[in-house]
This record gives sequence, structure tokens and C-alpha cells, in this order.
Amino acid sequence: MLIVGNGKLFTRDEKFSYIENGAAAVEGTKIAAVGTTEEIKKAYKDKEYKYIDAKGGVIMPAFINTHEHIYSAMARGLSIKGYHPKGFLDVLDGQWWTIDRKLTLEQIKYSAMDTMISCIRNGVTTIFDHHASFGHIKDSLFTIADAAKELGVRTCLCYEVSDRDGMEKAKEAVRENAEFIRYALRDESDMLAGMIGMHAQFTISDETMELAAANKPEEVGYHIHVAEGIEDLHDCLKKYGKRIVDRLYDCGILGEKTLLGHCIYINPHEMELIRETDTMVVHNPESNMGNACGCPPTMELVRRGILTGLGTDGYTHDMTESYKAANVLHKHHLCDTNAAWGEVPKMLFENNAVIANRYFKAPLGILKEGAAADIIVLDYDPPTRLDAGNLNGHILFGMTGRDVVATIGNGKVLMEDREVKVADTHEVMAKCREESAKLWKSING
Repeated sequence: MLIVGNGKLFTRDEKFSYIENGAAAVEGTKIAAVGTTEEIKKAYKDKEYKYIDAKGGVIMPAFINTHEHIYSAMARGLSIKGYHPKGFLDVLDGQWWTIDRKLTLEQIKYSAMDTMISCIRNGVTTIFDHHASFGHIKDSLFTIADAAKELGVRTCLCYEVSDRDGMEKAKEAVRENAEFIRYALRDESDMLAGMIGMHAQFTISDETMELAAANKPEEVGYHIHVAEGIEDLHDCLKKYGKRIVDRLYDCGILGEKTLLGHCIYINPHEMELIRETDTMVVHNPESNMGNACGCPPTMELVRRGILTGLGTDGYTHDMTESYKAANVLHKHHLCDTNAAWGEVPKMLFENNAVIANRYFKAPLGILKEGAAADIIVLDYDPPTRLDAGNLNGHILFGMTGRDVVATIGNGKVLMEDREVKVADTHEVMAKCREESAKLWKSING
């Protein structure tokens, strides 16, 4: 039994959105009740419970990240000899594909540990990861899942199917996805899920598309990068005489369980196909800017009613950072000071939860009775009024992920008083540095 109280409680529940001095009671993995701190303490006075004091800070649902890349964790500070990218394809081949071809199973493990510890520190308890490690495919997803179980992070995993390193590795990637999905479907914790991962259509042949479809359990969909670079579109037009979303539609990829990353170079016709098939999209603003890929028509996607979420692409693990970046990106791109005020918080706080709940059963992204007990406390003492009507403005202009002082995931205290409780972080980081040194040496010789 756990009570988180004495804070400004924001539930993200339209019926009961804000409690000035609020508390949430947790029994097992679910929220048992929300109310004033006085009411909750009184209701549970005869029970033994652990109490987390928010000390007047903010209590709210934990964040969800709908597009991560754990395999990129050991790239921080890496300089690759001879790497001088002249475009997005050079970025992929020169950096990311070079890294993933060298990763060992031990390096995958510690990439996952580092990423998930950072997620916990930034108040993220649910992630959708898109993994690649063509140097070691077999058991890579199971290794990440073991780290997720150890750290208590809710995780939907997939492996990036691609023909770029030959058909044998493409087949091995399909097998890894299929075996992991079957394993995740048998898991009853509601903390693990799987999808069929795909890199992007320009590295996937029709033969591999068919192989993936033949091995996909009907309960799941695909997680694929779409039109992230203009080169992807040009490839599809040249090889298949059609646009990317049309090819995916013809291959049976689209649907309510499928998540399309980026969607920068798509047109209104493709948007309608995405909407009509109830396919999900995830926007990754910092990555798109950092790779000079362009700005997607995300505001139009949201306005058209396409279920569009917010991710980080592994660029950061702080969802407030992605919120801030998306807010200014679309204002700048559209030359419209009113752009993104409503769309981006809808993506982060509403749509990410809807996306996640297509794979996980317990209600996420909300504090109410019966919802998953994913709760964060932030040390935030603003100079202006804070209430239900202006919370998003305070998050945008006043908070960062590192304001999080306590993270509860699925009813378990993962961090308290900024101390991660589920791992010896000094030991983990030392091991990360050891493994990253090996990775860097294998890349640069």
C-alpha cells in the first residue's frame, strides 16, 4: 500500500482534473483512489502504507514515450573516423548502422539499463522502443526485456527488420520479432508487449515484407519509419511507382495496431489512408531537426483526427524536452504564433496514452481508480498561479524532466528523493562506460 500526497494533484481526468492538496492511494499495481490528502489519509488510517510526501510540489501521471531507440545509448560523445555526412543516408550508414553492426549482447543490455534509468529520472514509465543490432540479432529483444523487468519500466519492443545487411539477417530479424511477440503475449504482467519492427520501406523488399507478414501474430501491428528522409520517398516512387503509404497499404502494413514514425514527406492522400485505416503516427521533433530531415505536417495530422503521439527517437529521454522542441518547431515552420499550443500537449498527454493502451490493458496517462499506478512527483514551486487551466503552460515554460523527484511505475517506487531505487546506478554507469569503450574501439580500431 502506498500513498502519494501533499501536492498539487493533476489527474488528466476531465471529470476530476485538479486537487489543490491532493493524494493518490495505490494498492498493488493500480490506483485505488484519488482525493484530498486529508480524505485519503482518513480513508486508509487503519491500513499500513508507505507515504511519499510531495512537499507541495506537483503530482501527475508519469510520461509515455512512443518512439525510443535504446541501441543509440552508447553514441554519446562518439566520434567516428572518416564520418562526414552530407545527407540523411550518410547519417544512417555512417553512424547508426555502423554502431548497430558492432553491438554485442552485453552492450545491448547496458544500453537498455542506461536508457531506462534515464527514463525513470525523467518520469517516463512506458516506452515503445525500436531496436537494431545487426551485429547480434538473436535474443536482443529478450535482453532488453530483462532490463525492463529489472527496472520496472513498461516496454513495447520490436526489432528493426531490414535487407540492408542481406536476406539471412532479415530473416533472423523477423524470427526475433516473432519469437519475442509470442513471449510477450504470454506475459501476464501488462508490462511487456511486442510489435513487428521495420526500418523503412527503402531497405525492405517485397519478399521481406511478405515474410514479416507471414510471421506476424494477428494481435499486433508494425512499428516502422515512414518518409523520414526525402530519399525514402524517391526510392519508393522509382522502384514501385507509388508513394510510401500506398506501398505500405498494399503490403497490409497499415491498421490500428501499427505505428508510423516521422511521416515527414507524405501528402494529403496518404494522410487520408492513414486516417481511414486508424493507423498511429509518432512525431520526433528534435531528431527531425538534428538530422536536417525537415518538418512533418504534424499539425495537419492532428487536425485531421489521425492518432498522433510524441516520441524522442532516442535523442533525449525527457518528454518535456520534446514538448518544448515541438512547440517552437511548428510555430517557426508555419510562421504561426498560434500553432502547436493545443496540438502538442494533446499528443503528449492524451494521444500517447491512447497509443499505449492499444498494447497495454490498464488505463495509462491518467490518475483515477483502476488506472495503472504510474505516478510522478515534481519539485516545482512556481512564481505564478498554477491550476488545471494552465498546467501545460507551466510544464512548457517552467519544468524539465529533471524536476521529477519521485517516480512510481506500476505501483512500484522506482525513484524517491531523486535516488533510483531499482538499480545501483554507480555500478551500472561504470559498466556502461566499460562496454561503450569496447564498442568505440570496435568501431574506430
